[in-house]
Amino acid sequence: MPNTSTISCLIIDDESVAREIIATHLSKLYNINVVASCSNALEAFNYISNQQIDLVFLDINMPEISGISFAKSINSDIKVIFTTAYRDYAVEGFELKAVDYLLKPISFDRLKNALDRYYDIYGNVTTPKLSFDEISDFMFVRSERKMIKVDYNSILYIESYSDYLKIHIENHTIVTRETISAIEAKLPKQFFLRIHRSYIISIHYIQSFTNEYITINKEALPISRSYKKDVLKQLEKF
Repeated sequence: MPNTSTISCLIIDDESVAREIIATHLSKLYNINVVASCSNALEAFNYISNQQIDLVFLDINMPEISGISFAKSINSDIKVIFTTAYRDYAVEGFELKAVDYLLKPISFDRLKNALDRYYDIYGNVTTPKLSFDEISDFMFVRSERKMIKVDYNSILYIESYSDYLKIHIENHTIVTRETISAIEAKLPKQFFLRIHRSYIISIHYIQSFTNEYITINKEALPISRSYKKDVLKQLEKF
């Protein structure tokens, strides 16, 4: 039975971006202790052998030792939340009595739902709600060979250029090498809205909108046809 005040967990994924997304989400939850973030199963075995681990976020498709093989080899007291970009493994994952099965890119809300499911079954802790007033309302992005802290409430909008992003902050722009889908998964959905394959906007900074575009900081950002229905539905709530 896990400690009801703090859950000790491992993140295991051979993709560094995927590990960073999960770690960023977990940093918003004060009852989670990330013991380590591992790039392969062999590295993770060392932590499991020497420390108390309650929960593992485990990628399925990894080299050398797959997530499925790893899950079969560890103590059943250690619970598993599978993470993967492929739906094909879902049945096998649940046959191993996994707590949940998350498809990448993983949003904060989806991860929190998986943790709520874990707490419902194995503990009595509830996860706190997120707001801009909390100290963890930020993420780190890599830019100019260093990790830069970006407060969510400072972001006006995010613009994609293939594998690069421009994070627009008032009077400043941060350029980072990351996909827009990966950065979208890090952002709290209640504050940000994807309006185009190349744009994510902060709802807080909307100055005006039509059926075709949203104006932020005097910039008219297009609403694409594929996102229009969901975008307008969200905006009508305000």
